[in-house]
This record gives sequence, structure tokens and C-alpha cells, in this order.
Amino acid sequence: SNDVIPTAIQLASASAIKDELIPALERLQRALAAKSKEFWPVIKTGRTHLQDATPIRLGQEFKGYAGQIEESIRRAQAAIDELSRVPLGGTAVGTGINSHPQFARIVTARLAKETRIPVKEAVNHFHAQATLDVLVAAHGAVRTIATSLWKIGSDIRLMGTGPIAGLGELRLPETQPGSSIMPGKVNPVIVESLLMVIARVYGNDATILISGQSGSFFELNVMMPVAGFAMLESITLLAAATRNFSERCVEGLQATDRGPELVERSPMLATALNPVIGYDEAGKLAKESMRTGRSIRQLARARGVGEKDLNRVLDLGKMTKPGLEGPGGGG
Repeated sequence: SNDVIPTAIQLASASAIKDELIPALERLQRALAAKSKEFWPVIKTGRTHLQDATPIRLGQEFKGYAGQIEESIRRAQAAIDELSRVPLGGTAVGTGINSHPQFARIVTARLAKETRIPVKEAVNHFHAQATLDVLVAAHGAVRTIATSLWKIGSDIRLMGTGPIAGLGELRLPETQPGSSIMPGKVNPVIVESLLMVIARVYGNDATILISGQSGSFFELNVMMPVAGFAMLESITLLAAATRNFSERCVEGLQATDRGPELVERSPMLATALNPVIGYDEAGKLAKESMRTGRSIRQLARARGVGEKDLNRVLDLGKMTKPGLEGPGGGG
């Protein structure tokens, strides 16, 4: 059992990633990419440090989210490769005592055929059997995927805050009555359920890390059972939460007029005036805009900046592209 049980744990984990997690991530990536195209015409205020920054397309933000999930799929595939190198054949302490010399080669080939996972014999049985390094590394990939999902879910939840006193740039699908005391309230429960699953994944990551650290004494890790349980739970929960997030949140998202409305009032549009009036004067305009509530366009016009220059440098579409043409440095 010293080589069979860790092999079973690794292959069960690899199968769960292949059959559950990766398909869920692929659906989410498609949904985010579709929303990126749908939202491409919507220009809104970018944010850094949770403060207003220069304009960005809502579609560009979602393109970033889709890219995160593309990388998550790559990490999941790398985790399968990590898990596919199994300790089978090491028997008691990694020496292979009482086993046929070709046992591991023959059985791993059969397992690869049955599971459609590239199962192969570990190169170093003493390492493979005495540690949980493979599980620690593979769950590290799962944890990183969860962290990407946290960022995406958190951003979407923030953009959906409101409907009056929040950002209100996105309208999240209504999936249930949100409050037993406040009629009409809709809470972002699909996102919040995803975040709770991620919290569980982080807890499981700590369990696996401690198991890998504390359970390995000489030729065998004795904490394989709890590490295997934690690994499979993380994969199963995260796959289910990702499917739910795609189906009941992302695919039904709608953009509102709030983003374009706010970007026109953003003091950070003064950045585009740097080549026309200089950094210091642009900074004064930004502060005056924040103090008075007047738009950068209104204030620049009052300072004598011509309408032609204003239309050129405050072209929001050009400000979402690389180069100097948008903010007044080119033709």
C-alpha cells in the first residue's frame, strides 16, 4: 500500500482536474471572452489603488479576466503532468522489493490507457514515496487558480455594487430574493458562494502543506489520507463553483450606462492634457474638478483650450490604446 495509495490519490486528483476542473474553466473562459466582445464599446474609468485612473474599456477588463482563466487552464494541465508521475513499483520503502522488475512499467502503461492520463513511473522512487511534494505542488496550482477566480469575482461584485450608492457599472443576474426584510434587494450570492469555496481551498492548501511538511519521516509520508481528501475536495468544490459562476453570473451580466457616465466626469482625464497645457496645469485642473464637480472638458475650455484640441486629446476611444496619438502627442 505504500506505493499504491499515493498512486491512487495522484491519479484520482489528475482525473478530477481533467474531467471536472478544466471543463469548468474552459466554459468560464468562453463566457468571459464573449463578454469582452459584448462590452468592448463601453468605456469606463480605470482604477488603481481603488482610485480613479485613466479610461479603459469594460471589454479590456474582461479580456484580462479571460486571460487569467487561459493561464489557469495551463496551470491545471501542468498539475496533471505533475500528478501523473507516480510512485507505483517502489513497494515498501522505494527499493521495489518483492516486485517484478517490469511491474511499474507495465501497470503504468495500462493505467495511462484506461485513464487517458499520461501516467508514468516516477524517476526516483525514494523521493516519490517519501514525500508529498507532488501533491503540494499540484495543489499550489489549484490555489493559484482559486486566487485568479477570487480577483475576477471580487471585481465583478464591486462593479455590481448599488444600485444607487455603489459603482453600478454592471447589473448582475437576479438569482433569488436577496433579503427577508428589505424588499427588492438583490445580493451577489453567486459571487459570494465562489469566494466561500475559495476560502475552503485556501484552508485545504494549508492542510496539504502541513501534511507535506510534518508527515514525511524517512521513507514514508503518513499524512497521505488527509492530504488526498483535501486535494479532491478542493478540485471538486472549485469546479462546481466555477460552473455555477459561469452559468448564473457571468453569462447573464449586463453593462449599465454608469461607467460611461462616470468616465466623462473623471478628473483623471486631465492626464490627456499633459502635452497641451503641461503636467502642473493638468494637475491643477484635476484638483479643481474634484473640488467643484465640473468636468475636465468644461474647465479646460474655460482656460482657453480650443475645441479642436479638446476633441482630439479627450477622445476616450484613443485613450484606451497605446501610444501618444490619443493624449495629444500625435496627429
